[in-house]
Amino acid sequence: MEHVDVVIVGAGLSGIGAAHHLQDRLPGLSYAILEARDAIGGTWDLFRYPGVRSDSDMHTLGYRFRPWTAAEAIADGPAILEYVRETASEAGIDAHVRYGHRVQRAEWADGHWTVTVEGREPISCRFLYVCGGYYRYDQGYLPSFAGAETFRGEIIHPQFWPEDLDYAGKRVVVIGSGATAVTLVPAMAPAAEHVTMLQRSPSYILSLPSKDANAIRLRKWLGDKRGYQVTRWKNVAVSTLIYQLSQRFPNLMRRLIRKFTVARLPAGFDVDLHFKPTYGPWDQRLCLVPDGDLFRVLRKGQASMVTDTVERFTPDGIQLAGGEHLDADVIVTATGLNLQAFGGIELVVDGEPVHLPDHLAYKGMMLSRVPNFAFTIGYTNASWTLKADLVAEFVCRVLAHMGSRGYTTCVPVDDGTVERKPLLDFQAGYVQRSLHLFPQAGANAPWKLGMNYAQDVVTLRHGSLDDGALHFS
Repeated sequence: MEHVDVVIVGAGLSGIGAAHHLQDRLPGLSYAILEARDAIGGTWDLFRYPGVRSDSDMHTLGYRFRPWTAAEAIADGPAILEYVRETASEAGIDAHVRYGHRVQRAEWADGHWTVTVEGREPISCRFLYVCGGYYRYDQGYLPSFAGAETFRGEIIHPQFWPEDLDYAGKRVVVIGSGATAVTLVPAMAPAAEHVTMLQRSPSYILSLPSKDANAIRLRKWLGDKRGYQVTRWKNVAVSTLIYQLSQRFPNLMRRLIRKFTVARLPAGFDVDLHFKPTYGPWDQRLCLVPDGDLFRVLRKGQASMVTDTVERFTPDGIQLAGGEHLDADVIVTATGLNLQAFGGIELVVDGEPVHLPDHLAYKGMMLSRVPNFAFTIGYTNASWTLKADLVAEFVCRVLAHMGSRGYTTCVPVDDGTVERKPLLDFQAGYVQRSLHLFPQAGANAPWKLGMNYAQDVVTLRHGSLDDGALHFS
């Protein structure tokens, strides 16, 4: 059986970043990246629908160690994929990726993990680091729509977009109100006869410039590296301020967002019907539209919005509960994602299966009573990579601490009195549907999942490892 020091599961944005930190800080350790698919990139290689892009700016979604130098701050999927792959290639990380390695099971015994890979020989390691995110790649979320089998056109889920789909000159209905829907509508509208965005309930939508003029100036004045660092912290500060204002003064933020929305819509548009969510700002993630592209196609009449519920599909479109019928040739079900903890890997510790909801998440990255194990879950209120970078740095600190003191085992241990909370305090439907499958968090540190980057920089990058909960032996 092959043995390496660290197995990283997943060759997406998080996994490549984790490997970069590992080989930069602990070059003596051996590692392998196990990737179930046949390519680097994770989410950014999987999703191929028109207009796919990040809903976070690239100065915070990009790695701390590698400046984003393109002009577009809100980047499309292909640009992000190229950035991840270039990072892997330049650092030689791609040589450590094992493609087609779907991890099924990992069993801890006798001081090491035995990682079972579908159709391949097991791999042994001292430390297991899961960086596969929490999206289920083989299955998207699709509600049951009555009459779907009668529809004569094509029904497409964005997660499995067919390369040969021709929607030019066709009537398209996009069901959804989240980031995917607000991306698809302006991307498809110029070619389609008409695109209708059908939403059951509205979301908060903000327009941002696709290019950050301040970032461009800072790079010119300070150079790529320093300009990137300053822009990164500037954007962290702005996003943190917006989040805190949304949580503390939701009515104020509602009014401000409504004012910006009204200014970008055609006269007479029913803003309160289509752009007035029932929840507060940042109770769910805000949707970003670069350069107001969604508002632009609404003004031009290339697209329209309908807020109603689906009664049933018909041979020619969708019958709504309110009585209207939407004619369609193509229906896109941008209805959300399914979450999956740790890629569905079965964990076993000393012969006992790990039932995830019975375990607490230590600092949102390790599991109570599970040795030599870490995972990455990013922020729900900011860029995923901000947290992923910090997790990777913390894992490197732990491994360096173990190596310098001769420890072989590191395990978080709770005293059994910790008040339990859901791992993610987030109201989005895709999160609420799956939270019961995930570990739990605690009401207090170090068992509480932090959602503040500045605080996490202090605690994860500089805080003491001797906190009473993390046990080394």
